[in-house]
Amino acid sequence: MSGVTGQGQVFWEDLTVGDALRGPGVTITDSHLVQWAGLTGDWVSLHLDESYAQGAGFAGRIAHGPLSLSLSLGLLTQTGIFGNVKAWLGLDEVRATAPVFIGDTVHPEAEVVAARPTSKPERGIWTLAYRTVNQRGDTVMTFSSSFLVRRRPGGASDEV
Repeated sequence: MSGVTGQGQVFWEDLTVGDALRGPGVTITDSHLVQWAGLTGDWVSLHLDESYAQGAGFAGRIAHGPLSLSLSLGLLTQTGIFGNVKAWLGLDEVRATAPVFIGDTVHPEAEVVAARPTSKPERGIWTLAYRTVNQRGDTVMTFSSSFLVRRRPGGASDEV
């Protein structure tokens, strides 16, 4: 699956372990960093002060790690696979593996690493392993995230 498709009608049964997804990209701007700092209160100089960031050994200001994570989660929703998600269950294993700079274009890639039914036949759980990738193909962040998803009406089976 790829491209922006809106909310779609993807049910739990439609994705299986090994399926790969790719969301659209976004180019990081000064505005992203300033707005994220204002929204969250994370006014750390590494993200907002060019001289400080260079003095810390970076080529320039870097994006907040949680901003990169949130963009990956959000951009993947544009694939349309989350139209039947009933709940976001959380994050695990978050790792920032490289800095994201103003001017970098990042996009999410995700693989279904678990898909299991729940005790209620109308629901299942997906676990996705995310990679946030920049325009050079470098992985800048990894994490996993799980979702409670509706199963196809009338055809739900507990067999996986």
